[in-house]
Amino acid sequence: MRNARTRPSIYARRRLSVLAALTGLISLAALFTGPSAQAALPTPVSAATARSYLASLTVATEDRTGYNRDLFPHWITQSGTCNTREVVLRRDGSNVVTDSSCAAVSGSWYSVYDGATWYAASDVDIDHLVPLAEAWDSGADSWTTSRRQAFANDLTRPQLIAVTDNVNQSKGDQDPAQWLPSRSSYHCIYARAWVQVKYYYGLSVDSAEKSALSSILNGC
Repeated sequence: MRNARTRPSIYARRRLSVLAALTGLISLAALFTGPSAQAALPTPVSAATARSYLASLTVATEDRTGYNRDLFPHWITQSGTCNTREVVLRRDGSNVVTDSSCAAVSGSWYSVYDGATWYAASDVDIDHLVPLAEAWDSGADSWTTSRRQAFANDLTRPQLIAVTDNVNQSKGDQDPAQWLPSRSSYHCIYARAWVQVKYYYGLSVDSAEKSALSSILNGC
């Protein structure tokens, strides 16, 4: 009788041990496989939807006349002492700790463009997936300042992402016909996001840009 009464607690302890072991294995798997490639920004539309959007975009020659980055007010205050950059750093990072002014003082950031992981916020840039100058060339030159500000600080569309600083700098204002992330596995997400942002904001594409995007999306 004693053994019968104690048996459930023994089984319970065994189940807990099994669960603990499984939890440990899951944690190790996450450690070695790294974060999801889509964890860093709002999930873009599907490839089919992106192809549909792309087909509807106006094809036009780009014009850089009059562009100035200051025409796109960016890193505005989002809440309290936190600006847009700091919000994205917290969103895209792991175990991010901030100080009283909302600056990230520790954490880690996985850059989906190149697969690098960084442990200092100073090594990370917030990329405008569709660059500000590219937007200007594609129709933003006719926008109001408030619309350009909304574009430069858009946390809802897949437009802002934390990536390795020198990778962002090498991208500059280039479109997908000129530059793509070195991780080819991210090209489909990148193209879907690019098209979604351009479609939402009513921006045009040039012929080389459309051709590059079509090729990527057709392979998704």
